[in-house]
Amino acid sequence: MRPLRITSVIGALLLAAGALFTAQPATAGVPDGPTPPAEFTTDWHDPVTAAPPVAVPGTPSCEVTLAAARFRDFTPYRGSYVPPAECGTRWNKVVLRLEGKVKGRQYDRLGHVTVGGVEILRTSTPQPSPDGITWSVEKDVTRYRDTLSRPQPVEMLIGNVVNETYTGVLDVRVTLTFHTARGRVKPAADTPDRVLPLTGPTLTTPRNTERVLAEVYATGSGGGCEEYWYLSVPDTAPYSCRAAGGPHREVRVSVDGRLAGIAAPFPTVWTGGWSNPFLWYVTPAPRAFDVQPVVYDLTPFAAVLNDGRPHRVEVAVAGVPAGLPGWSAPTNVLLWQDEGSRVVTGGLDRHEESDPVNSSVYTPGSSDSLHRVDTGAGHRLTVGGHLDTSHGRVVTTVTRTVGHTSAHRWGEGENPDAFTGRWTDRETVTSGRTVTRTDRAYTMDGETTVGAGDRLRTVLTLGDRADTLVLRDGRRLSRSRLDHTYTGDATYTTGVPREERHAVGTTTERYRLYGSGGCHDRTLTTVQGTVTRDLRRC
Repeated sequence: MRPLRITSVIGALLLAAGALFTAQPATAGVPDGPTPPAEFTTDWHDPVTAAPPVAVPGTPSCEVTLAAARFRDFTPYRGSYVPPAECGTRWNKVVLRLEGKVKGRQYDRLGHVTVGGVEILRTSTPQPSPDGITWSVEKDVTRYRDTLSRPQPVEMLIGNVVNETYTGVLDVRVTLTFHTARGRVKPAADTPDRVLPLTGPTLTTPRNTERVLAEVYATGSGGGCEEYWYLSVPDTAPYSCRAAGGPHREVRVSVDGRLAGIAAPFPTVWTGGWSNPFLWYVTPAPRAFDVQPVVYDLTPFAAVLNDGRPHRVEVAVAGVPAGLPGWSAPTNVLLWQDEGSRVVTGGLDRHEESDPVNSSVYTPGSSDSLHRVDTGAGHRLTVGGHLDTSHGRVVTTVTRTVGHTSAHRWGEGENPDAFTGRWTDRETVTSGRTVTRTDRAYTMDGETTVGAGDRLRTVLTLGDRADTLVLRDGRRLSRSRLDHTYTGDATYTTGVPREERHAVGTTTERYRLYGSGGCHDRTLTTVQGTVTRDLRRC
């Protein structure tokens, strides 16, 4: 993936070190860290995040190496996986861990790991420092229990280019750790009975399926304009990235040509994003290194899928200009089966869709005002169905509403270049007596300018928020709130060798997760690549 070319003035090659997810604490819980240097040097703290590590029980565990490779090109690693016999298949938790190292010069790269064709990790890599960095990614993959319970082929790929200029070889190892269920520690609850990768145009499900989820690892990437889709402007506007409908994107799932699910994509920023990799050296942007899938509840369509015939299940990203590459959307379908029935019947009873709204209005700039694009978009979908299961009739209704408002402002030569955006994704799933409401909001507010002495400055704030409430018979069962905020301010000299950039930068990340499951609240602050504060409030 190539760094964003915010302006034609700063279209020079941007190579600098980057940061990636690691669960290692920065200062061992000490609130204030060491004194930072006056500017970035050739080395800095290995990447850290304020997010909590995966919680595991204190039971016996087994570790399996899933993949080990040195990626120099686009040749995938291929191997085989066998579940550890000594840990059985009664697992409380399965944790994937990726550990990597790289040094020299290299771009950030997008990668994935599949087991039996099922994608279990989508990630990206750091841009290395001259002295080299190490990083790690940790993910709970317990929901893929069905796939991991038997031998499978493994594929991993982090496409890379190594030559005289780009010298960084990506040295990566991926492991799975199986934490057993013993005594009071029970096997993981509510994991799907089957996980099917959507590898072709059709899908055939078991006839006794009673719940269906689809997870889509949707990412705009690859170095083109869709890597920064939120900055696209209508064709009439003078900007380097154009799309007829403007910047609005929507990830859609259909079953046999009928719309089955809608969602707002997360505006991921990679380590070269916003033309300023100095923002991401130690603290990555939210989700950049553990790309979370968009999840859809397709249970209202279970009766349609249960007829034993193949059905077309398709994923599309609305708003992408025709013929333009840049999005990938690998998809898994998660299925729960009714043990008491050979065939579960029912029907799709309700399908209501609002007309999609998308307005992207360009206002020309002048000698004393910036060019401007204002966008407002929204869409609503409600689907409902019933299933006659061995434990009675279950009615499921899913309502999802997505919205997008943004303002993009830029000057001549795309300097300055500023963007403020907010995406909302509100979902209510009613299944029998249980109601789950999830309100998601993603925010972005930033500006890049090039000033005197070719000094490029980026100031950026990102937000990832979610509020989930579960009710049964009107009474609250659980509630959780996520508030993940990143702020950064970095400046360096463009168009010069790395050692002459005289870069400075400050970042702060705060990750708050609280509710029925407890509390996690951690703040990390970095200055010139040094962690100066690590504050835990829970």
